[in-house]
Amino acid sequence: MGKKHDLSHLTKECKAVAVLSDKDRIKQIQAVKWIGYPVAKKALSRLEELVRCPTRQRMPNLLIVGPTNNGKSMIIEKFRRRYPAIEIENPLDAFDDLRVPLVVLQMPPDPSPARFYSMVMKSTGAIVRVTRTAELEQTALNRLRLVKAKMLVIDELHNVLAGQTDVRREFLNTLRFLGNELRIPIVGIGTTDAYLAIRLDDQLENRFEPVSIPRWKEGNDLFSLLASFEAVLPLRRPSDIGTPEMARHILARTEGTIGEIATFLSTAAITAIKTGEERMSAKVFGLTLYQSPTERRKAFERELQIG
Repeated sequence: MGKKHDLSHLTKECKAVAVLSDKDRIKQIQAVKWIGYPVAKKALSRLEELVRCPTRQRMPNLLIVGPTNNGKSMIIEKFRRRYPAIEIENPLDAFDDLRVPLVVLQMPPDPSPARFYSMVMKSTGAIVRVTRTAELEQTALNRLRLVKAKMLVIDELHNVLAGQTDVRREFLNTLRFLGNELRIPIVGIGTTDAYLAIRLDDQLENRFEPVSIPRWKEGNDLFSLLASFEAVLPLRRPSDIGTPEMARHILARTEGTIGEIATFLSTAAITAIKTGEERMSAKVFGLTLYQSPTERRKAFERELQIG
């Protein structure tokens, strides 16, 4: 590592990484990291309460809403790791070989019940052998009961609005039916359009508790988030990115979503290693090859000669 550096700005685990080669440190930076922050912790806590909720006639549901690339799917992935699928050794029945306490699926672009039930089946490791909606419905319900599902999570729920009015209504009826039949919590994940979709049905709107994951703005929560990132990026000098001036720069570059913030800081940290700066600074930020979502969109439109 050359001269010895004070690594007190890093976590214990990250200190061990900081003494590795540049190549190994860059590889660690490129790995996906979980950074806990108040809104995410609140969402995880609510999910935990729901999955442990005793069975009752009308189960509570949750709707996690926020802009694209703002950490919603990472919250679900973090929660899913607490309740992994379990293979049953020597099952008495060939079809009873799996337990999936947390069934997570992505809402198909076509929000028809048939497509949805097919996705439910695939998400529980089952092979879809029927095509008629009524058969798919019954098969999916049986499968969810068989794998002992405790919660159903539907990502990209805003895709509901992609369907025609009658298809949207049919799918919303399907959601209500599932809740009544299975008596397990249903969690929807999506953009603001997911909330608008649920609002189309008064009964569903009353059943889904909304949790907002907003864009980041300047303040103590952001400063704390940036300090957490600094502690897990294995640079050998402190960056002090949790200051108001640096925070404003980061917000301006990333447009305030945690996914973009993570991408920008990871790219900047790699730049700091490659240039030998070993810290994130205004100089390193200026050398960092990163485009915001708006810049990427404008560049693409120029290529297509749309803009």
